[in-house]
Amino acid sequence: MAHRLLVLYGSYRSDRMGIRLANYIVAELRARGDDVELIDAKAVGLPMLDRMYKEYPKGEAPAAMETLAAKIRAADGFVFVTGEYNWGLQPGLKNLTDHFLEEWFWRPAAIASYSAGRLSGVRAATAWHGTLSEMGMVVISSTLAVGPIAQTLDADGRPTGDAGKSLARAFPRFAEDLAWWAEAAKAQRAKLEPPY
Repeated sequence: MAHRLLVLYGSYRSDRMGIRLANYIVAELRARGDDVELIDAKAVGLPMLDRMYKEYPKGEAPAAMETLAAKIRAADGFVFVTGEYNWGLQPGLKNLTDHFLEEWFWRPAAIASYSAGRLSGVRAATAWHGTLSEMGMVVISSTLAVGPIAQTLDADGRPTGDAGKSLARAFPRFAEDLAWWAEAAKAQRAKLEPPY
């Protein structure tokens, strides 16, 4: 069954390497038949958090925020593609995520991390796990950890070398876990509304 999935990416750097992983995930999920959209925090361009979406009077949130809120509410699940900045969360992605709360509730989230080095952003992935759980999402147990990213995916987001082969082998389990939880959460939401 096809799912409506958002792939969220948050680097604002001029030479963004993580976009390779985001594009790879989008392409692979689409190949499985899912309806997938890349949400690029830099392209969306939300300001540094001053007011959350829910803190605006109805109809007065900035247009980009209103549009993204509707996309989040319509999604069956999410993939957060995160780099690791000084052992921590990527600020652009965190800022985008923090503008919303109830919109995320009762949907699964998957984490795909990357870095230029051999640790593949796993410290950021660990930090995201608690953050996403606190925001009402079920974080799936499968993760993707890609590094060094330049040796794993080419500029077009295609796997390359042994690291790319490893990513391609790991992806189906990651996608299947996300699909299972998307189905389970959708069925439960149909029976019982999230506690907004």
